[in-house]
Amino acid sequence: VLFAVPRLAPYLPMAVSSRVAACVLVVLCLSAHTTNAAYCHGSPSPNAQPNTIPIYTEAPVLVATHTNGKLYSMANITQILHVWGSPYEMGIAQGTLLKAELNIFMPTLWEYILSQVGSVLTKVPAWLAKIIETAGIDAALDLTYEATKDYTGAYFYEEMQGLSDASGVDFKMLRRIHLIGELTKGACSMYGAWDTATSSTGHLFQLRALDWDTEGPYKDYPLITVYHPNSTNGHAFLNVGFAGWIGSMTGASSEQMAISEIGVSFPDSTFGEESRVGIPFTYLLRDILQFDKTLDNAIDRITTAKRTCDLILGVGDGKLGYFRGFQYSSSVANVIDPLNLLPANDTWHPQIKDVVYWGMDWLCPGYNQKLSQQLTMYHGNITGENTIQYITSIVQTGNLHIAISDLTSMELWASFARKTGGTGNQYAYERQFVHLDMNQLWNEPAPTL
Repeated sequence: VLFAVPRLAPYLPMAVSSRVAACVLVVLCLSAHTTNAAYCHGSPSPNAQPNTIPIYTEAPVLVATHTNGKLYSMANITQILHVWGSPYEMGIAQGTLLKAELNIFMPTLWEYILSQVGSVLTKVPAWLAKIIETAGIDAALDLTYEATKDYTGAYFYEEMQGLSDASGVDFKMLRRIHLIGELTKGACSMYGAWDTATSSTGHLFQLRALDWDTEGPYKDYPLITVYHPNSTNGHAFLNVGFAGWIGSMTGASSEQMAISEIGVSFPDSTFGEESRVGIPFTYLLRDILQFDKTLDNAIDRITTAKRTCDLILGVGDGKLGYFRGFQYSSSVANVIDPLNLLPANDTWHPQIKDVVYWGMDWLCPGYNQKLSQQLTMYHGNITGENTIQYITSIVQTGNLHIAISDLTSMELWASFARKTGGTGNQYAYERQFVHLDMNQLWNEPAPTL
């Protein structure tokens, strides 16, 4: 069975769909690993400076309204989109309110993705290069869809259909773009800190720093999307990402929970085997935000899922007051707390009381060590403000965006990379942050049109 790509048949050693998807996608993942290798094996600059830019605290300004949505602006830093209703209705609201942006961003992003494929061809076997040359990246992503659709909730594609119908952006283009995360896992950093580590407030703080592509168009369309689904379809939650992106890489929920994620390019043998047949990780993370009410729910979801590629995940629960990390692959789902911190290394990844953390990757001594030093330096007074000023800026992590959540008082600090033609510093960790009250976001009144 070759699905919609019979033209692959002359080049396949075995015409079995899941095997083809796995082979093609593993190679594409390897291209991302090669790109990030020198960066990950480096370390922060010893001349890194604190981020002393005042935090933006002005209220968001309403710019547009739809039957099922509201669009706000926060200066030129980001937009905030609220959507209500069924999956399809929420998609319609997004497609309507962001129509102009989506009709520029999505085609531009797709062309950018296509422009990156050529660098892969010299790094793969000749027969596989021929497949990619003949069928294209679109075929590889369509195979990814076939390999993952049985593990994906129908509501994702219902929302995507609404987004497509309202904006006019091609549905298949949207679907393919949403599977890019399975191919190009970012580096990134995270921590969860509570109890003695945050004794100045007693709160649970969680960091998610996204180190990904700042050359492409992602940086030009930052967006915080706040979902208010119907009562039969979960609870309120937010995604920090970019326009039209409905999976979750960064986010928090009205259940006082948040997610973090790191793509692992440098695993050790304990990760076992990867797979490309299962639930895309950005969809699993969204399910945690949208449906899970406790950390135990999230642990059950992660450990029982049909998992795919190598990752580190993090989930915090402000109701319980603590955070857990996850060594995540097709083969393993290990729950990690401060006493079983992995990888175990007293020099560059030491245990820190009431803290779980990773800097940039699994085996990444330079960044892990610097992150451990900063967390130790501010242990007892790890806060949102200190994270901005002295942790992410000194570790130099979070080039595309950063989200810091106080899951006790439900506050969010977020920053985004400089847009094309913008002014000021380039990376999110050295730019101005916005501050938001998440309880106000959950309680935003629905439109009355």
